[in-house]
Amino acid sequence: MPSVLSSPRAARGARGGRLRGRPMAEINVTPFVDVMLVLLIVFMVTAPLLTVGVPVDLPQTRAKSLGEDREPLSVTVDKAGQVFLQNTPIGVEELVPKLMAISENGYAQRIFVRGDKMVDYGKVMEVMGLLNAAGFTRIGLVTDAPKKPPER
Repeated sequence: MPSVLSSPRAARGARGGRLRGRPMAEINVTPFVDVMLVLLIVFMVTAPLLTVGVPVDLPQTRAKSLGEDREPLSVTVDKAGQVFLQNTPIGVEELVPKLMAISENGYAQRIFVRGDKMVDYGKVMEVMGLLNAAGFTRIGLVTDAPKKPPER
């Protein structure tokens, strides 16, 4: 009778496998979490820098901001009365044809009008009137929130 140590079953191990270590089947998520945290920080730092870059001094109001799932088109009237579509200066007569060409949803595209508080009220209303006459119905005015809460 052969000894227990020399039996083929004892040489293979208790589960019938080899005596060498089995491959590890666990996933190490630490590097994944590290990468996600770095990406989160990068996006938190760069997101405020992605706003429309035309410098205007917006009027302040207490109205609540509107939630929007995608970036709307932005029309800006600066202090000198120059009209911008996103970041590009544009003539008032070219505004409606360019908006119609780039709007994804046709006339249902949301358009934000930003006007410097020092610009003539009539100039901002002229731009809004052109947009409305062209058939755009989702037009909004952009304002800044007040720096400190109003006193009561």
